[in-house]
Amino acid sequence: MMRTGTLFVLPLAVMLLLVFDVPLALMLGWGLSNPKGPLAAYLELVQRPVYLRVLSNTLTIAVITTLVCAAVGYPLAYWLRGLGGRARLVALALVVLPFWVSILVRTYAWIVVLGNNGLVNRSLLGMGVVEAPVSFLYNELGVIIGTTNVLLPFLVLPLYAAMARIDAPVLQAAASLGAGPWIVFRRVYFPLTVPALAAGCILVFILTFGFFITPAILGGGRVPMIANMMDMLINKLPRWDLAAAISTVLLVVTLVAYAAYRRVAARTVL
Repeated sequence: MMRTGTLFVLPLAVMLLLVFDVPLALMLGWGLSNPKGPLAAYLELVQRPVYLRVLSNTLTIAVITTLVCAAVGYPLAYWLRGLGGRARLVALALVVLPFWVSILVRTYAWIVVLGNNGLVNRSLLGMGVVEAPVSFLYNELGVIIGTTNVLLPFLVLPLYAAMARIDAPVLQAAASLGAGPWIVFRRVYFPLTVPALAAGCILVFILTFGFFITPAILGGGRVPMIANMMDMLINKLPRWDLAAAISTVLLVVTLVAYAAYRRVAARTVL
């Protein structure tokens, strides 16, 4: 019986080994392949301010994007759970709809909306709110807006699924014990959704690190991020050892973020 189960699992294990583990091992090896020494690429990351500035800039944008997605996504998911019937299906379809449109098209659409002659600036100028066009694009603000637009569904959908699984009798029991709506939300409802919220935030945080198209277009080359820098290191210089070292740093940051999520989830369950 055990041998039969092993035979069924073996092809999947081999595929995971070849598709994930082998490339990961090669990347870790390239990071140590500098002729000047195994840690030379990592020392270069620390010694050159340009690399630290790009890493810091990417981390800042990732944190801000995650916070904005959480601030917008949680009320949106909560509102979706309160809808019923056809209204909920329509709202969910609108949340999923961006997945059917190319990221490239959606990114260029923000230029039409937020450009100096775009819809937002023309409306602000027409209402007399501003005297000159507001610079929404080709800076960190534009990158954060575009990135939030792309990644928001990745937080809303799992968070909504977690909220939909909360049994109404649990909330009714808390209310029957004398708790008001705010106490029920703070002491019962919100703690039950914290693991899903943390998972969504971690997913958004991780995906932001690998963004290439959105920062390149909405940043206009003025907002360097890790993906853009790695494209230069691999395709133009090339410096595979340095690119692998940066990837290793991102892997460590991802593992730390995942460990933090596991700790939050464990405390919530307890």
